[in-house]
Amino acid sequence: MATIIVDNRSYTVDERKNLLAACLGVGLNLPYFCWHPAMGSVGACRQCAVKQFKDDHDPSGRLVMACMTPASQGTRISIDDPDAKAFRASVIEWLMVNHPHDCPVCDEGGECHLQDMTVMTGHVYRRYRFPKRTHRNQSLGPFIRHEMNRCIQCYRCVRFYRDYAGGRDLNVFGAHDALYFGREQDGTLENEFSGNLVEVCPTGVFTDKTLFQHYTRKWDLQSAQSICSHCSLGCNTTVGERYGIVRRIMNRFNSQVNGYFLCDRGRFGYGYVNSDKRIKRALVRPALDRTKPAQPEGVPQVLEIIGERLRRVRGIIGIGSPRASLEANAALRSLVGPQQFFLGVDEQEHRLLSTILSILRTGPVPSASIHDAEQSDAVFVLGEDLLNNAPRLALALLQSVRQQPMERVDELKIPRWDEAAVCNAVQSRRGPLFMAGHRQTWVHEYATDSYFAAPDDIARLGFAVAGRIGPDAPSVPDLTNDVRDLAQRIADALTRAQQPLIIAGTGSGSQATIEAAANVAWALHQHGKQTRLSFVVPESNSVGLALLGGGRLHDAFDSISQQKADTVIVLENDLYRRAEQAKVDAFLETAQTVIVIDSLEQRTAAHADVLLPAATGPESDGTLVNQEGRAQRFYQVFVPDGDITDSWRWLRDLARAKSPEADGVTGVATWNTFDDAVSATAATASELARIGEVAPPASFRVVGQKVPRQPDRYSGRTSMLSHLTVHEPPPPPDPDTPLGFSMEGYRGPLPSPLISQFWAPGWNSIQAVNKYQDEVGGPLRDEMPGLRLIEPVATKAPCWFTAIPPAFQPTLHQWLFLPLSAVFGGEELSNRSPAIAERISEPFLSLHPSDGARLSLEDQVTIELALQGMTYRLAVHLESSTPMGTAGISLGYDASGVRVPVWVDLFKAIKTGHRRRVA
Repeated sequence: MATIIVDNRSYTVDERKNLLAACLGVGLNLPYFCWHPAMGSVGACRQCAVKQFKDDHDPSGRLVMACMTPASQGTRISIDDPDAKAFRASVIEWLMVNHPHDCPVCDEGGECHLQDMTVMTGHVYRRYRFPKRTHRNQSLGPFIRHEMNRCIQCYRCVRFYRDYAGGRDLNVFGAHDALYFGREQDGTLENEFSGNLVEVCPTGVFTDKTLFQHYTRKWDLQSAQSICSHCSLGCNTTVGERYGIVRRIMNRFNSQVNGYFLCDRGRFGYGYVNSDKRIKRALVRPALDRTKPAQPEGVPQVLEIIGERLRRVRGIIGIGSPRASLEANAALRSLVGPQQFFLGVDEQEHRLLSTILSILRTGPVPSASIHDAEQSDAVFVLGEDLLNNAPRLALALLQSVRQQPMERVDELKIPRWDEAAVCNAVQSRRGPLFMAGHRQTWVHEYATDSYFAAPDDIARLGFAVAGRIGPDAPSVPDLTNDVRDLAQRIADALTRAQQPLIIAGTGSGSQATIEAAANVAWALHQHGKQTRLSFVVPESNSVGLALLGGGRLHDAFDSISQQKADTVIVLENDLYRRAEQAKVDAFLETAQTVIVIDSLEQRTAAHADVLLPAATGPESDGTLVNQEGRAQRFYQVFVPDGDITDSWRWLRDLARAKSPEADGVTGVATWNTFDDAVSATAATASELARIGEVAPPASFRVVGQKVPRQPDRYSGRTSMLSHLTVHEPPPPPDPDTPLGFSMEGYRGPLPSPLISQFWAPGWNSIQAVNKYQDEVGGPLRDEMPGLRLIEPVATKAPCWFTAIPPAFQPTLHQWLFLPLSAVFGGEELSNRSPAIAERISEPFLSLHPSDGARLSLEDQVTIELALQGMTYRLAVHLESSTPMGTAGISLGYDASGVRVPVWVDLFKAIKTGHRRRVA
C-alpha cells in the first residue's frame, strides 16, 4: 500500500494502481473517458488531468494524466488546482465542438457518461458557432444502433471489441480528428460480445437497438437483480421494466462471475418474456376430455377441477426442469414425493451430470469461477465448444492467455494497467491454451495448439496428458507419434503453470472426456498446483437440479406405461427436447391427466389437459446453481398480468387442492412465502442446506425501510393508470423479498443482491459501479457473489478413472453424428427473442472434405436427411476441422429429440434427388 496526498489530504491506496483508479477508489470525483477498469489505460482522451507536485514546497507543479501516472508512495497531486480544472474544461469543450445538441432525443440521455463528465468539469456553454463534422451512420445488425456523430474518439469501442473480445470486423478508420469507428461497410457485427459496446461507449454512438424498439427513459425503468437463464454460467444481470414489458438487460457486476461483461445472447435474449406466445391464463380441457380444446377458466375453478382429479388418481409423477428454480423443483418433489420425482433431462445428460457431481464432490480440485478462468496461466479444453455453449467463459480464456506473458511485463517493471506499454512488451506472445474438440471457431486462433478429433480420441489425449503428469495415473500406450508429442507439450505447459485450468463438459456427450479432464486436474493437484476444474453443463440450473436428485426420464415413461401412475405434472419443460418424439407421444397419450406448468407455448404444453401459466425469471424470485456449483438469487422485477405466478406457488396450490382439510396439510402445501420455499428446499439435500445465505431474507430492512426497485426520478405513477383511475393506487405488496415496487425506501449502502440500480450523485451511467467498490475493479462493498455449494475434498491419492476408450475407427458406410451447438438458436428461451431470431443460422451438416467426396457432396449444397424418424433440410459444410468419419449436425432448437452422438449410414439417410446447391 502507498500513501498519496490529494488536495492536501492523505489517502492510503494500492500502489499497483494508477492515480485515476486510486482516486476513484477512495471516493474522489475525477472525470475520464478512455480508461476502463477491465482494459487499462492508454491516455487517449486527456480528460483526467491533475496537477502533480514534487513535494509540499513545489509551488507550480505540472499537469499529468492521472490514468498514466502510478500511485506511488508520497505522490502529491491536486484535482481542484485551477490549471487542472481549466485544462479539463478545455478538453471537454473541444470534444463537444462536433458533438450534436441532441441530448433530449438521444437514447443515452439521462444515463450518459459524457453528460456526467461535462457537468463534472463545469462546462455549461458552447462558444463554437461553425459547421459541425458529420458522419454517415451504419446498419450494424439487430443488436446495435450506430450514431457516429456523437463520437468523442476515446477508442474504448475498438479496444474492447478487438483487443479484449477478439472481434475483427469493427475498427477505426482515418487519422487525427477525422476518425470513424465502425465496419468497413454496413453489416451485422459478428462478435458474440458486441452488445457490451452499449456499456463500454461513454456516449450514444453504440446503443441498444432492442431498447430503441420499445424505448423508455432510463429513470423510468423498474429494476432488480436477475440471473441470466440462457446458459449454465449464471451471469448477473439487471432487468429493466416499464408498463409490464421488459425493456432491456444490463450487465450487473459480480467480481467472481461475469465482471463487467455479458454475451449477446444474455443481453438480447429477453424477448421471450414479452412474447405473444406467453401463456397468461389457466387453461383446462372441458371435463378433461382430450377431444376438446383447452379453455380459459378462473383459477379457483381450475384448482377445484385439479383437486378433485388428484384425489382419485392411481399415482402422480413429477418431471422437473433444469431451467426452473431450485424452489420450483423442490415444490414438485414435495408434492409427488422423492420416489416419483424425475429430473426431466435425457438419459445421456443425466449420466454426465451424475459423473460431474461425483468428481466435484469426491475430488481434491475445486471448480473454477469465470474470474478464476481469467487468472489462469495455462488452460486445457477437452471436447467443449465454449463459444457456443458458454460464451462468457470463452471471453475469459481470451484474458487468460495474457497471464503468462505478464511475467515479462513484471520483469520490465511496467505497471499492468499501462495497456500501451504492456502491448508493446508482450507483442504477439500468448500463454498456453490447448483446445481439443470436433469443431473450429475463431477462438482457436488464440490457441497454442488445436486438436480436432472424435470424442474418444479427445478423451485418449486427456488420459495421455494425465499419465505424463501423474506418475501413478493410467497412461495410454498406443498413441500415434503426433498425439504423443502433443500430449507431452500439453503436460509440460501445464506443469510449468501455477494456476492451470482444465475445462470439459457435456457438449460432446462423452463421459470419457469428463473423466479424462478429472484425471488431468488430479494429476496437477498432486504436483502442488493451484488447479481448477470447470465443467460446462447445458442449462441454467442443471447442477441445482442434479443436487436435488431424482429419477431418470425413461423411468418416468415406464411408470405411466406400466400403470404405476396415471397423472403427470411437467414443470417448465418441453419433453420433446429430451426424448424421441414417438416415445414422448406415447407417454403423453397414455397418461390420463397431463398438467403442465410453463410460461411459453410449446409442444408438451399443447398436450396438456391442464395448463398453468408460470412466471419467467424477471417475474419471479428464485435460486439457480451455476456450473461452478454457485447458488445465486434472482428477484422479481414486476408483477405480471393475468393468472401468471411463480411455479412453486402453483404447486403449493395444487397440494392444497389435493388435500383441502387443513389438518392434513404438509410439505409444499404449508409454504406461504418465498422464505418458506427456501427453507424447505434447503432441507431436501445436504449441499443445499446453506442456500438461505445466498441473499438477505424478506425480513431484511434498513432503518425500517424496504429497498426501492424504482429510481428516485421514476415518473408517471399516476398517469400510467389514468385510464383506470385518477388516484394513485398503493404499490403491489411483496412479502417475499426486501424489495418494494416503489420509488420510496432506503437508498444507502446495501448487500449487493439488493442493489436495483448503480447510481451516485454526478454518476448516472453504468460507470457509477465504481462508487460501490472499495477498490475500482474489485468486489462490491458487502458483495454477496453467491454461495459455492460444493467444495473439494482432501484426499491422499485420487481414485483415477481407468476406462480409457479405444481409438476411434471410421467405418465404411456409417458416420458418428456429433452435436454442433449455436450461441444464437441453440437455447430454448432466447430463440423467442426477435433480435436473436435474426441471428439464427440455417441448419447444416458438417463433414470432412474427404467424406464429402465419398458421398458425392459439394460444399454448400442442400440435402434432405432422414434421422430418427424425422426429415431435416440441411446445408452441407465441408470443413477440414471436422474429424474424418464423423458428421457435425447443427439443428438449433429443431434438434429437439435428436439423440447424438449416434452412428448414421449417410448413404441411406440422405434422400436421393435432394442435393441442390445453396444460392
